[in-house]
Amino acid sequence: MKKAALTILSFFCIFAMSGCGNSQTGSDIDSENSVQDTTAEPTKSEKTTAGNSDIISESESVAVSEPEEESSSTETETLVVYFSATGTTKGVAERIASVTNADLYEIIPAEPYSSDDLDWHDSNSRTSIEMNDINVRPEIASESISLDSYSTVFIGYPIWWGEAPRIMSTFVESYDFSDKTVVPFCTSGGSGIGRSGDNLKDLANSGNWLSGERLDAGISENKIQDWINELN
Repeated sequence: MKKAALTILSFFCIFAMSGCGNSQTGSDIDSENSVQDTTAEPTKSEKTTAGNSDIISESESVAVSEPEEESSSTETETLVVYFSATGTTKGVAERIASVTNADLYEIIPAEPYSSDDLDWHDSNSRTSIEMNDINVRPEIASESISLDSYSTVFIGYPIWWGEAPRIMSTFVESYDFSDKTVVPFCTSGGSGIGRSGDNLKDLANSGNWLSGERLDAGISENKIQDWINELN
């Protein structure tokens, strides 16, 4: 009898313990589900929004940091052309270019002039022979230049025998000065510009030629600016 009672009592204890175990397991599952809910993977809509946000941010950054195009309006519209056998006219031409922010073009003879060539006391010197023949056209060794981008052209030279050197005739006959304002200038030991500018104008047969001017070898940039202001 006692044995049967003990068997029944053992059965009820086992049943009670089984119920307690099931209750604890359910509590653990609820807790796990709760953690999963708080760390759930973003929805497709949330991913798209986040992605677009990054793209927009990057685009704005690029737009802000992108440099602006530099202006191409720095090109000069003035050219200073010169021939200088001794360097005197070159110095004046460089100062004119500095004042006007102009480009420089040197007329270089294919056959340079020696000191003997420049001896005006010798009737047989090269320059004496050239200046006595209006048809002489000394060859220019400088590469040709396009005048298309220039609106104003200064043309400088020394005075030889009251005239521009014949190589200047070679130059003006080789170019079209249409739509250009041409300003002749010269250097000399004392002679004025005379008709040298007008004679070059006739040979060029194009362009709006202004009255020329003799400029001292040591003329300052301030004096050059005054002269240019008078031209305008």
